[in-house]
Amino acid sequence: MWKRAGAELLGTALMVAVGCGSIGYGASTAVVCLSFGVAVTIAILIFGPISGAHINPAVSIAFYRHGNLEKNAVLPYVCAQIIGALIAAVAISGAGPTTISTGYSYTSAFIIEVFITFVLMANILWIISKSENRIIVSSWIGGCVAILAFLFGPATGASMNPARTIGPNLISELYSSIPFYILSTIIGAWLAAELFLKIGYQEKISDDIKNR
Repeated sequence: MWKRAGAELLGTALMVAVGCGSIGYGASTAVVCLSFGVAVTIAILIFGPISGAHINPAVSIAFYRHGNLEKNAVLPYVCAQIIGALIAAVAISGAGPTTISTGYSYTSAFIIEVFITFVLMANILWIISKSENRIIVSSWIGGCVAILAFLFGPATGASMNPARTIGPNLISELYSSIPFYILSTIIGAWLAAELFLKIGYQEKISDDIKNR
């Protein structure tokens, strides 16, 4: 379990450092979204064989609901992911916190975060049931993250990931928005797992992605 948790810590740290770090360097929206997508792709390629490279507490919780993560692994995964995000956030001085843009109500922003996390989790469950090629799987998921971030980042920051928000927001002392992103992203991922269970979409998970 320590090895798997360590992989989740490093993978999440990589994602936050590269993605949020690009925001800190003043990169364009397109470059920021690409940075997150590439970081997720690389994290899955490197750490997928070890832990599944969830690098996202909402994803780990949804995988538990879907039956692809054992109960006693949920807490170690989530803790490791949050610690990894915090370490990365400290290293980049809290760059890239997640915030709701002016003009969006909490209700509309909440719906957006639930929706995009649902779409991300649905794509994860779909691709890992269709392909055992780690390059295809990682590229698909990374591409999904990049596209969703590009489309919805200007509205809510496109968190889709409690750890991605907790790290930078804690360091930036933007505490009040953290519960909002935790709840919305977990609901979105959980709903995707529920849907896939309801429709019986629970095919064999790739050995490279399924947790051991």
